[in-house]
Amino acid sequence: MKQHQGMHTVERTYPCDVCNRIFKEVRHLRVHQHSHTGGHPYRCDVCNKTFSNTNNLKIHQRVHTGERPYCCDVCNKTFSNTNSLNIHLRVHTGERPYPCDVCNKAFKQLEHLKIHQRVHTGERPYPCDVCNKTFSDRSSLKLHQHVHTGERPYSCDVCSKTFRDRSYLKIHQRVHTGERPYLCDVCNKTFKQLENLKMHQRVHTGERPYHCDVCNKTFSDRSNLKVHQRVHTGERPYPCDVCNKTFKQLEHLKIHQRVHTGEHPYHCDVCNKTFGDRSNLKIHQRVHTGERSYHCDECNKTFGSKWELKVHQRVHTA
Repeated sequence: MKQHQGMHTVERTYPCDVCNRIFKEVRHLRVHQHSHTGGHPYRCDVCNKTFSNTNNLKIHQRVHTGERPYCCDVCNKTFSNTNSLNIHLRVHTGERPYPCDVCNKAFKQLEHLKIHQRVHTGERPYPCDVCNKTFSDRSSLKLHQHVHTGERPYSCDVCSKTFRDRSYLKIHQRVHTGERPYLCDVCNKTFKQLENLKMHQRVHTGERPYHCDVCNKTFSDRSNLKVHQRVHTGERPYPCDVCNKTFKQLEHLKIHQRVHTGEHPYHCDVCNKTFGDRSNLKIHQRVHTGERSYHCDECNKTFGSKWELKVHQRVHTA
């Protein structure tokens, strides 16, 4: 009898006949099977989005209700689900449990690790259906698509300027707030963007990771390399719409256009003389400071600008 009763106490399990995953309850097995069949039987009555189980539907509905029942006990930030809270907590703990097995860079989220790994594999599984450009993650594709649609859904509530991406808006808002949250730990210079801090730090490290494959000249950031390559290609992609003069850099076009508009936005705070570009103002200010930072290595004579030095050097080369 006891031996027979033991047959009833053995815990029963329910295996998935597709992937052999084991479940203790048949209802969990049924929910799981939707992942193989694509079944989404649970529908949101607000936006008609469908889900494979009631729990995911319940979490989604908080988008509409605004409910955020899970609170961080460090900073009191709230979240709609426990997974988002657990990921957020790593901001405070510094935990980055997902390391890349190629370069050892670690990530707070598994999804971020998967996206990063495509840097090594070259995989770009998300193609644009307009121009066929491919992307390593869905969010980059979505941002790119705004180029074709012209959509700029993020608006500054101070000046109404619009942006394609929320991160661009956030960076822009620092123009109004004056916030510069990224600090160089060598010279204490601050920056609005992390990327600008990283480029600046190369001033101290001497790192120049971008090199020209024609002349091997090296650069501290990719944009300077791109501009330099136009020396070899002859490309001048920025034409003036008044006189058709072309330029290698957009900034140079903007400075040139002031010839036509008469705009002189940079003024000397000593004598109020105005200039069309910042570099000319800087050269002029040396009249007042007496600074002569360019010196001739032949006769040690000093000059206030590089142009004056070059003119002088012809004395020695003539």
